[in-house]
Amino acid sequence: MRAWSVTAPGPMATGPLQPVERDLPEPGAGELLLRVRACGVCRTDLHVAEGDLPTRLPGVTPGHEIVGEVIAAGAGCLHSPGDRVGVAWLRHTCGSCAYCRRGAENLCPRSAYTGWDAHGGYAEYAVAPDAYVYDLPAGRTDVELAPLLCAGIIGYRALRRAELPPGGRLGVWGFGGSAHLAAQIALAEGAEVHVFTRSAVARELALELGAAWAGDSFDVSPAPLDSAILFAPAGGLVPAALERLDRGGTLAIAGIHLSDVPVLNYQRHLFQERQVRSVTANTRADGQEFLRLAGRLPIRVATVPYDLSDADRALADLAADRVNGAAVLIP
Repeated sequence: MRAWSVTAPGPMATGPLQPVERDLPEPGAGELLLRVRACGVCRTDLHVAEGDLPTRLPGVTPGHEIVGEVIAAGAGCLHSPGDRVGVAWLRHTCGSCAYCRRGAENLCPRSAYTGWDAHGGYAEYAVAPDAYVYDLPAGRTDVELAPLLCAGIIGYRALRRAELPPGGRLGVWGFGGSAHLAAQIALAEGAEVHVFTRSAVARELALELGAAWAGDSFDVSPAPLDSAILFAPAGGLVPAALERLDRGGTLAIAGIHLSDVPVLNYQRHLFQERQVRSVTANTRADGQEFLRLAGRLPIRVATVPYDLSDADRALADLAADRVNGAAVLIP
């Protein structure tokens, strides 16, 4: 089968992602063999390819926003051939540690991830644990569904971590695949959304989707913000976001990787009970809650399709901020 492999992590200009041919994988007990129908291109894939995240599986195939059709099922699976399912970032937790027992499986020290610890969806076929795949809402295409499986789920968790009060003002830094979905959830729940991004095209998309205001990353918002989410992996934006928070406001940092944060000034950035919270992966419950919302809300999913053979170009376009919305690979 056709697939892509991170052969030598490094900047996209060095060609870290290379096409390979692999044997068709076989599912074990509790596993599903999927024909990949679409796979979203996530910034985490870029961090894996460029080496921002340490190598866990040499030559790994990235991709963890997979919409797939079940081709075969191992012993003990609940899903059957012909089912359409979604595969996301989280693919294993121990189920017995203190974090798993208290419902915080995203913090499990023995967790494993699709496209990092195991081969993912930049391929024609993939294997996934049956217990960690999602049933998908009807009425959406494979291409629309793919970005929901990480960009959507992580954006949803980040929104909840930001503790946005009812009817509050939300600031969003960066406006790519995850941010444009989280913003729509916030708007549907009655929030006023302010978007900060260096991309003029992304600002236009934000306003089309209902944002009250859109400006550059370091512009001053028209009013103080109750909550904020930083989607851009730029630590230099943390002070700017904190300065725009009202008293008692919360900044959630959504990315798995962030460049260094500058020195903060206590009075300007943190006093008056402003707080900073990180976001670490998601629980399966987060994914189920978000996909239920996505099934009933008119969320617009802005996508840019690429053929699987152009996966390296898709990642390079993402690295250069040339993707307006979410890139999706189609085998």
